[in-house]
Amino acid sequence: MTGAGIAAVLVLATLLLGGAFLLGRRTAPPPRTSDVGTPVEHATFETLHTASLAAPPLRAGLTEDSARRSARRLRSLLGTDALCLTDRDGVLVWDGEGEHHGRHIMEQVAGVLETGRDTAFRSGCDDVDCPLNWAVAVPLTVDNRVLGTLVAYASRESAVLARAAGEVARWVCVQLELAELDRSRTRLIEAEIRALRAQISPHFIFNSLAAIASFVRTDPEKARELLLEFADFTRYSFRSHGDFTTLADELHSIDQYLALVRARFGDRLSVTLQVAPEVLPVALPFLCLQPLVENAVKHGLEGAVTSSRITISALDAGSEAEVVIEDDGTGMDPQRLRHILRGEGGRSTGIGLLNVDERLRQVYGDDYGLVIETGIGAGMRITVRLPKYRAGVHGT
Repeated sequence: MTGAGIAAVLVLATLLLGGAFLLGRRTAPPPRTSDVGTPVEHATFETLHTASLAAPPLRAGLTEDSARRSARRLRSLLGTDALCLTDRDGVLVWDGEGEHHGRHIMEQVAGVLETGRDTAFRSGCDDVDCPLNWAVAVPLTVDNRVLGTLVAYASRESAVLARAAGEVARWVCVQLELAELDRSRTRLIEAEIRALRAQISPHFIFNSLAAIASFVRTDPEKARELLLEFADFTRYSFRSHGDFTTLADELHSIDQYLALVRARFGDRLSVTLQVAPEVLPVALPFLCLQPLVENAVKHGLEGAVTSSRITISALDAGSEAEVVIEDDGTGMDPQRLRHILRGEGGRSTGIGLLNVDERLRQVYGDDYGLVIETGIGAGMRITVRLPKYRAGVHGT
């Protein structure tokens, strides 16, 4: 829960305690003798616990399913007779008594959706036995956009309920903002993967197919093997599912890429792989190592270089796997490298290095960015550290 969310819940807890859970309808149960803390502390913890249970569904956004799964917890926070959540088009869920009020609720909250301001109103129910006589509607706002409303019902007018409903709505908005951030992060990752895929240039595809074609008559079996490698490589690179993969799958794709490169350059390119079997199941962001190897090939064979050696190692380093990609090519000016990693290298220059560095930091933290050693004419050595276990990171 964020700081704003916790603050909102603590304010709510204070309101609930001060108002005896609103209108005297519900009071906090007396603490058992085995409970630790004062009655106030006990009630506060109960409020925080209820809020924590309501939070996960809301992280999916404001939908019928998330509203249904969170409504009872939200009503429990307010201790009110009924609670309704709407979007801009209709009722998402009604929890509690008097569900017939839902037929007219969209008319009553139209002003809230339009202005983004709280409103209180008489329910206007003709049923003399209906306990719902008064309600307060609060907008659910994200990025200055009103997504829907939270409406709390009670038997009589209450300033405490009005303020508590505002605090609960504020806390709900925090969860919806986090949901939007989650979606933005997913879109960002997808955009970065698209950018990395764009690096598989038409030139590489053309050159690979040309190399394969050159073997069709002289060595048909080799041409067939290369064509299968090309098909598997492109299938992996353009797959549509999963943000993460395993080190084994990423290295297998790299091996296919290098087979296609060697078919073109022959003895000009020498590759050494050293892989510890125990690190093969380690999960990592999809298309994380492949751009680094492509970078090594590019800098290893560019200019007047007649031959290049690339070394790839994936070794066990205790709680981490350490992957090192090294070439003996032209290298790079360290100052230029710093500009690239700050996103100042131009639209296409170093896009692979920049995107991989950013993705590693997003997933694992700033301590896990790329470590690059280079100099003009000194080749390049790139070190990637990958935690063996990290919550939410699973290879597919």
